[in-house]
Amino acid sequence: MMLKPYWLRFHRWITLVFALPLLALILSGLVLSVEPLAQRTRPAAPVTEASVLAALQKFDPQGQATGLTIRTYDQLMTLNGVGPDGSVDVSLRSGEEIDEPGWAAWFGTARQLHERLLLDLGWLVTASTIAMLVLALLGVLMGWPRFRNTLGGWHNVSAWVFLPLIVLSPLTGLAIAFGITLIPAAAPTGGARPARLPLAEAIPLVARAHDLADLTSLRVRGGRLLARVYVGNRLTGVVVTREGLATPPMNWPRALHEGNWHALWGSGLNLALSLVLAGLWGTGLVIWAKRRFRKRNPRARLAAA
Repeated sequence: MMLKPYWLRFHRWITLVFALPLLALILSGLVLSVEPLAQRTRPAAPVTEASVLAALQKFDPQGQATGLTIRTYDQLMTLNGVGPDGSVDVSLRSGEEIDEPGWAAWFGTARQLHERLLLDLGWLVTASTIAMLVLALLGVLMGWPRFRNTLGGWHNVSAWVFLPLIVLSPLTGLAIAFGITLIPAAAPTGGARPARLPLAEAIPLVARAHDLADLTSLRVRGGRLLARVYVGNRLTGVVVTREGLATPPMNWPRALHEGNWHALWGSGLNLALSLVLAGLWGTGLVIWAKRRFRKRNPRARLAAA
């Protein structure tokens, strides 16, 4: 307990130093937490093999597209690697190109803010994530809180009640940043890497096993063509090859961090955590400001006298 004043001082200063990037991460995480739930919105028009292939034939006749994404909440399919801008947005309703900002643009901006702070500041995101873990550790070192019906009392109790989630979120974020998947390394295979499967050939393979309305993306990852498909309410990665589909082990750090392990419960927990973190951030700064004001106020009164 003799060290508690020092832990408290470190806790305050780390919060102040990283206040702005932590706020950006918390608020962008709040927005992204509802994306898995939004993605389960059923499209107004069915997403069929024929409609997707027709869009590919119309906007990518040369077969140069590097990937596609489907956002049912915007009734939108985006083809990447084509067109003068590098991508083409296609309406799922009409099959025509559209240029209408929707929720996908908001989620995309939130993702850039969450991963790079809108700039090439991934290092600051990593440092802020580590700072969040340090803040949690310092909170534990300060000891079990006594509940008081004050701003500080609610701040301390909330931090302890949600401590597992508060620790899990930055831990999984760091795992993503450092490429830790908890998936056993595959045995090396000899020979040259197979040529990339064109999207026009991959779509029928995916459509045979899954409803394309459950497909969120199809793109090259780690030299493999990877489809991300909702199976039930879990977003699952599926490797697409000419031989068929293969489901690799789940990347649990990413699934837990993004809430994709379950569209409803994952989104709900991430939303609750974001609100708790925002509350801790705000109440922590208010507590610090009130203490600073109390320290300076007597001096001001003496000077006025």
